Amino acid sequence: MKPQSIVKQRKFSDLLQASLGKYANRAIEAAQVIEELIAMAKAFREDLARRDSHNLSDEEEAFYDALAKNESAQQAMGEEVLVEMAREVAKKLRENLTVDWAVRDSVRAKLRIVIRTLLRKYKYPPDQSKDAVEMVLRQAEVISEFEMAA
Repeated sequence: MKPQSIVKQRKFSDLLQASLGKYANRAIEAAQVIEELIAMAKAFREDLARRDSHNLSDEEEAFYDALAKNESAQQAMGEEVLVEMAREVAKKLRENLTVDWAVRDSVRAKLRIVIRTLLRKYKYPPDQSKDAVEMVLRQAEVISEFEMAA
């Protein structure tokens, strides 16, 4: 089992909840739910194709999702720059993670600085940089919990 992208997990969970909610409220028929599930499967396939085309690792893909969550970043920076950022974020966090980093404020503060520096280096849109830092840190927590459990 691989670490999960919290952005993708939330996105597809919300889509599924919305479809099932509409079905439960009789706003749509079962055939429409199936159509929505097929659309979700296509979106999964597109994500896998993007991952394969850029040769991203599980961690890099998760950080890409965290950075690309901001639509203004996607538009301003483009996919290639976000992929490069995701690779560098994964590398820098691997270099700076310690076993107890999630509970030590000093280590978390250092990681925040590392992430902010990378965002500035790549000219990540400042309108969402605070949210991006937090999303990347949460994603790093999920990845480190996965690695510690493995």
